[in-house]
Amino acid sequence: MTGYARAQGSDERRRWVWEARSVNGRNLEIRCRVPQGFDRLENPARTAIGNRMKRGNVSLTLTVASELQSKPLRINRALLAELAVLVEEVRKGTGAAAPTADGLLRVRGVIEEEEGAEESEEALAKLDRALSGTLDEVLKALAAARAAEGRALAVVIDRHVGEIEDLCKRAADRAAAQIGTVRARFEAQLAELLERAPPLSEERFAQEVALLVGKADVREELDRLAAHIAQARTLLADARPDNPVGRKFDFLCQEFNREANTLCSKSADIELTRIGIDLKGAIERLREQVQNVE
Repeated sequence: MTGYARAQGSDERRRWVWEARSVNGRNLEIRCRVPQGFDRLENPARTAIGNRMKRGNVSLTLTVASELQSKPLRINRALLAELAVLVEEVRKGTGAAAPTADGLLRVRGVIEEEEGAEESEEALAKLDRALSGTLDEVLKALAAARAAEGRALAVVIDRHVGEIEDLCKRAADRAAAQIGTVRARFEAQLAELLERAPPLSEERFAQEVALLVGKADVREELDRLAAHIAQARTLLADARPDNPVGRKFDFLCQEFNREANTLCSKSADIELTRIGIDLKGAIERLREQVQNVE
């Protein structure tokens, strides 16, 4: 399921932004990007995503920017003293004029930025708690966005289930109307069996009759399709963030397709076959949509 969320936070030293994106996926795949020095947050972030989501390709990004002003400058006095000694030697040996102060300050390494004080373990723990709190916000927002899409998707899926139900009713009506066709075909094949020389044994004859009768009867497939339709509506009604139904829908679509294939193979006339093909198309459209369901 798709969604996007963004949450930000800050403290006296820095500000940060968590961004989370989700697109459709059969399984749960997580990509997590954090700045250097924050690698310790990656595994907890992955765990937090896995606790909330079961399917989809989820990308999570953390951006951190410093709130501090530029670092104060200091003079490397040891290096400056060495330079002063060297300058004096050169001046005495060559008689050249001594360099000015700004010339000495331009030498690389004479002026340095002061290193900030390292944060204590307590400060880092406090920072991690703040970052985790913002992460929780962004994941809640992402889950809400996915839930909103899910509610819209439920309407689409229900429409596809209704289409399948209508086609099953048409198939049942056609199967009832084709009894004459089935009877004529059965009588012709039965006559062929009776005229065979040498005649069939009673056991073989019973097997052939049972096969012909079985191929002509699609009631069992229609009954199972009706049961699958009822199960699909139950899954839609029971779908909640804490009760994902996507994988169950995947399996149900396989069962839908199995029955539709059998119905087509048993069809005794072209019209029922056409309905069966339309049914398979509707099931495939349903299957494509349930790939997006958590």
